[in-house]
Amino acid sequence: MDEFLKDNYDLITSLIEFVAAITGVLLYKKYKNTPVKYIIYFLVYTFFVDLIGGYPNFLKKIGYFHLIEDTLIEKNYWWYTIFWWIGLSAIMFYVNSRIIKTNRLKKILQYGFYLYLFQVVLFIAFRFKSLFSYERFISIASLWIIMLCIVIYFFETLRSDKIILFYKSVYFYFNTLFFVWVLIIIPMNFFEVYNVTDDWNYVLFKWKIYLTLNTFLYLSLSAALIFCKPEND
Repeated sequence: MDEFLKDNYDLITSLIEFVAAITGVLLYKKYKNTPVKYIIYFLVYTFFVDLIGGYPNFLKKIGYFHLIEDTLIEKNYWWYTIFWWIGLSAIMFYVNSRIIKTNRLKKILQYGFYLYLFQVVLFIAFRFKSLFSYERFISIASLWIIMLCIVIYFFETLRSDKIILFYKSVYFYFNTLFFVWVLIIIPMNFFEVYNVTDDWNYVLFKWKIYLTLNTFLYLSLSAALIFCKPEND
């Protein structure tokens, strides 16, 4: 099992993400007049982000890793920092800002996101090279804006009539699933220093957790898209 995971982890992850992405594409017509369409865009986006983000392993397999060896892009930390963490934060903000109706809460969310972008820009400007190594700042900054989006969504839901039928909402599952995902993934980032091939026990342990979480996340989102109905204002 462990050897199978070593050889096929990237492929399995891509297949799971592809199922979610193709499910969203097939159901796009159902949700095209609602903010759910942006969740579908995000599912397609994440499939390509992870597919391209596997470039170090791909180059090793085809014998061209020497082209990026000892360069800033030798590892893919920069790719996931920019296109995953910042991308996830942006979609969480955008979707929730579209569905939140309370002006005060909407403004809090907007100012919070502007502050997040300000932090990211300052970090990149003053510590640019840190993007290309293991650096937790942006992932932790992304955590607080993602949590702010989720808390504001749940707060408004609890104060409105939407609480009666919350379980029928795609947005409820979108926020809940990423809430669970982020709470587990962020602590794992603190142990990233052990993610080296000299310690395959940890690497395989991490891959199993990621694979379980991604399967839960993407298949649950796919199910939500299938069984939920579009919500109109």
